[in-house]
Amino acid sequence: MTTFDLTSSLDINSNLAIVVAQKEDKLTVLSPIDADFSAAVTQALTTLDFSAKPLSTAVIVNPVDPTKIVIAVGQCTEHETESLRHMAGVASRAAHGRDSLTLCFPHETAAQAGAIIEGAQLGAYVFDAYKKPAKKPVAHVVVVSEHTDEEIRDHALVLAEAVNAIRDLENTTPNYLNPVTFAQHAKDIAEAAGLAVKVYDEKDLEAEKLAGLLQVGRGSASAPRLVRVEYKPENAEGFTALIGKGITFDTGGYSLKPSGSITEMKTDMTGAATVLHAVIAAANLGIKRHVVAWLCLAENMVSGTAGRPDDVIVYRNGISVEINNTDAEGRLVMADGLIMGVEENPDEIIDIATLTGAQMVALGNRTTGIMGTDDVRDAVVAAADRAGEPAWGMPLPAELRSSLDSDCADMKNSGSRYGGMLVAGLFLKEFVGQTPWAHIDIAGPSFNRESAWGYQPKGATGVMLRTLVEHLAR
Repeated sequence: MTTFDLTSSLDINSNLAIVVAQKEDKLTVLSPIDADFSAAVTQALTTLDFSAKPLSTAVIVNPVDPTKIVIAVGQCTEHETESLRHMAGVASRAAHGRDSLTLCFPHETAAQAGAIIEGAQLGAYVFDAYKKPAKKPVAHVVVVSEHTDEEIRDHALVLAEAVNAIRDLENTTPNYLNPVTFAQHAKDIAEAAGLAVKVYDEKDLEAEKLAGLLQVGRGSASAPRLVRVEYKPENAEGFTALIGKGITFDTGGYSLKPSGSITEMKTDMTGAATVLHAVIAAANLGIKRHVVAWLCLAENMVSGTAGRPDDVIVYRNGISVEINNTDAEGRLVMADGLIMGVEENPDEIIDIATLTGAQMVALGNRTTGIMGTDDVRDAVVAAADRAGEPAWGMPLPAELRSSLDSDCADMKNSGSRYGGMLVAGLFLKEFVGQTPWAHIDIAGPSFNRESAWGYQPKGATGVMLRTLVEHLAR
């Protein structure tokens, strides 16, 4: 794992990352560096025809030490902290294989210094469980800043390492990560963090009448699990319940996914991984809020015991649901978590899931959709903005609810394909009653299917962890 230090003094005889931009058609070094050094760097970059487009990079020999390099990063200005994360991320990735890197980026606040550390740690991420990387991540990073308090570094690393832990879980393949092994992993790491954990096995699920988990998980050799993780500090200010979808692999069930869509369905457990690491991060940061995370874990498989279209299930709160689409399984297991969470009377409840392909149709692959009651929805959107994570508040139009009407049950589990993200939100709304609530759909942003960009690698992203922690801290 990459280690970090903050320092107020710059050693230019190092592997160095700096920020550059085009100013009046001339390359300009924006980092606070000696003028002669800047001039030598600018000349070398001009020779290379470096454009300095946002987040572009160029690597040159350090003018004062030919055994070292200088990584020039094109300035990004979209967000006061997120831009720094992305610039640090591309610099850190460009330094793979190096023993050290010094980041000299212009910034003013302690929050910006922390963002540079976060971005560098996120950019250094490599998932190497099954494949040896061509180059190891940079071993040590020094961030040049006027803000050198170790608490800045430690806070940033709690967040970045939580995001990377989510990425690890999401990238883990389903022959290793199933509901049983996930539940055990969650129990082990949460208890190690000093949190209270209860795992509901299949007998407990039957006893508690958790119909959604039982229905979705009945076709798998790995039985479903519900995991409750609690962080309750002294003098806690408020109580938040977090619900995470944890489908460790989703075939679609008898509403079978086509071959082009079934790959990457190992990622369908990202919501559960996110709430797990959100509550652990809250504990590690000492946030003064009571938090309970519910991990709804199942594997949606096809077999002789699998649930069928036309089945009707009845939840512990009495709501009956007709299954008209076994590939709309996430909302079925999330309903159990919402019911259990609401029964504990939290001040608010927030669920997060890779729930609908409609989210990607509406908002693309990088912007998260957030629905719910106005107050909590807007608060989570605001937290996302502060954290620098793209998100957009979405409505829950009442007229779409009728598409969930059933002839034989209180409702169906799947409705209109038009506004499908919103229809899924309306389904979940039926299980929260009067509790203030937000639903977060990360179907697209949770997994980067293209090449690495900014601090995001190809593959799992760990999106919205920082947003949830930011929200809990406020």
